[in-house]
Amino acid sequence: MTRWVESVERIIPAPPERIFQLIADPRRHKDIDGSGTVRDATDLPERLALGATFGMNMQYGGSYSMTSTVIEFEDGRRIAWQSRPPHDAARWRHRFGGRIWRYELEPVLGGTLVRESWDLSEERLRTLVRGYRRKTRSNMMATLARIERLVTTD
Repeated sequence: MTRWVESVERIIPAPPERIFQLIADPRRHKDIDGSGTVRDATDLPERLALGATFGMNMQYGGSYSMTSTVIEFEDGRRIAWQSRPPHDAARWRHRFGGRIWRYELEPVLGGTLVRESWDLSEERLRTLVRGYRRKTRSNMMATLARIERLVTTD
């Protein structure tokens, strides 16, 4: 954990490729979301890759949408996307957003070490958003538990 990055880890008894396949599919983000805020994905590419964009309809104190761009990608090992309000929300796009969601997968004895990070280093209102750190950490731990359940029972 650094000043602007919160991370959680969990060893999941499954190969990295299986876990990555789930995480890299934005249609499944609702299934893995431990916060309960993700509703559904829109404007989806066939498969996420570096530079791919996708939309997400959200619900937290009201409905809103975000557009995410994949900014880091190592197939089967690492993926990160940066979220901002969609282009049609021009007046909000330059005031909010910029947080990065990152997943890193490392094969270990017994499965895969999965690290999820919430990176606020490029968030425009990071001092305000940082107040959600404890809740976000709890939500990320729930996300990793959901990922484990899905990849070990599907």
